Amino acid sequence: MAEHEPLNLEGSIALWQRARRVLPGGVNASARLNRALGHPLFFQRGQGAYLWDVDGNRYLDYCLSHGASLLGHGHPAVLAAVQAAMADGVLLSCETEGQLAVTERLLALFPGMDMLRYCGTGTETTWHALRVARTHTGRWGVVKFEGHYHGVNDSLGYSHWPALDAAGAADAPRPVADSAGIPPANDALINILPFNDVAAFERCLREQGRDLAAVIMEPISYDSCGMRPTQEFLQAVRTLTRHMGIVLIFDEVLSGFRVGPGPALGDAIIPDMTVLGKAIGGGMPISAFMGTRAIMETCTPTGPALHSGTYIAPPMLVAAVGATLDVVTQPGFYTQLDALGQRLYSGLRDSLQRRGIKAWVQGVGARFGLLFGLDAEPRNYRDVARQDLDMMQRFHVACLRRGVYLHFVSPHHGYSSAHTLDDIERTLEVMDAALAEIA
Repeated sequence: MAEHEPLNLEGSIALWQRARRVLPGGVNASARLNRALGHPLFFQRGQGAYLWDVDGNRYLDYCLSHGASLLGHGHPAVLAAVQAAMADGVLLSCETEGQLAVTERLLALFPGMDMLRYCGTGTETTWHALRVARTHTGRWGVVKFEGHYHGVNDSLGYSHWPALDAAGAADAPRPVADSAGIPPANDALINILPFNDVAAFERCLREQGRDLAAVIMEPISYDSCGMRPTQEFLQAVRTLTRHMGIVLIFDEVLSGFRVGPGPALGDAIIPDMTVLGKAIGGGMPISAFMGTRAIMETCTPTGPALHSGTYIAPPMLVAAVGATLDVVTQPGFYTQLDALGQRLYSGLRDSLQRRGIKAWVQGVGARFGLLFGLDAEPRNYRDVARQDLDMMQRFHVACLRRGVYLHFVSPHHGYSSAHTLDDIERTLEVMDAALAEIA
C-alpha cells in the first residue's frame, strides 16, 4: 500500500455500526475499541505475525492478543495439540493424565512453587490467589502498587491508570476504583502504594502489617509500559513480607515467559504465589495460580477456600500449554527472540534521535512501552503518567495506515517468535516514516 493512499476501513465501520445495536459499544470487550480510530477493527484472520481485517488490509501485529500470542497467531504445534485433544472428546470437568503431566512440567519452571490450580482468565487467577492468601493468613488487607493491573475483579480493580487529580499524593496514593459498581466498602481492604518506594512500603507494613494478607505486584509492570523494580525495592518487599507472614504474590499474567522459560526475574526473588496467563496457552484462554504447598492446600477439597468450576482446565486448553512449553524450552528460542528485540528497540531509538523526538523505549523481553515526552526510565506510575498520549495516538494511526498494528488502548506492545528479522526491518521503516509525519 502506498503511503499516500487512505486506509479503507469501510467494512470495519459498517460492522461496528451493526454491532452497536446488539453489543454495548459495539464490542465484546472494552479494550477492543481502538480509541485512536474511534471504532474497533474487525479482523478476519491471523497467521504468524500478521493480521488481516475484513477490508483486506494486512498488518504486522504488535498487539498480539494483548500479549497472549507470544508464538504468533495459529502456531502449528498449538493447533496440532488442541486438535489431538479434541479428537478424544471435549471432556469438560474431567481429570486426565495429560493435565497432570503438563502441570508437573509447568511447576518445574517456577522455583518455590509446589502446587497449581487452573483458571480461565487473569482476572480469575488474581481473585482466587487473593482468596487463598486471605484464608491462609486469616487476614483481609492487601497491598497493590499504583499503575499495576491485576484484572477487573472487585478486590483488586483499583488504581491501574487513575486520574492524577483523584489519586492523591505521589508518596501516599489514594485507592481509585477502576470501575463503577465496585462496593465502596472494598476501599478499606486495599492499600495503594507507589512502586519502587522503599520508605512508603516500610511505613505501610509498620502501620498495617498485622492486618495484611498479601502484597501483589507485577514483577515487570508491562501495564505501566514495562516499568521495572529496583533491586533495593525487591529485596525490601521480599524481606518484610516474609518477616511479617504476608503472602507475596507475583502477577506474571503478562510477564511470565516474556524474557525466559519461566518467571521474569528468574530465581532472584521467589514469591509465595505466582499467577500466570496469556502466553502460557499459546493464544488459547487458560490461566493458573500456584504457590507453596502450605498455601495451596487451603483450596477445597483439602482446605476451606472454594475453587471449582465446570470450565477449569479442559484437556484441549491444557494441551495448548504443553505445546507452548515444548516450543519455548527449545534451545535457542529466547536467543532468537532477544535478537529481534535488540534490533527493534535499538532501531526505534535511532529513529527517535534522528527525528529529534523525545521518547523513551522501554523494552523488556518480547514486550515494550513507547513513552513520548519522557527521556528517562520510569520508576513509578507518576513517571508513566507524564507521557504525551496525543503524540502516541498520532503515531499509532500513522503506523496503522502503513500496515503496522499497535493497539492504542494498550500501554504495551510486543512481537512474537513468528516475527522475522525482515518483519522487524519493515516495521522500523514504517515507524521511522510515522515519526517523520508526527514530528
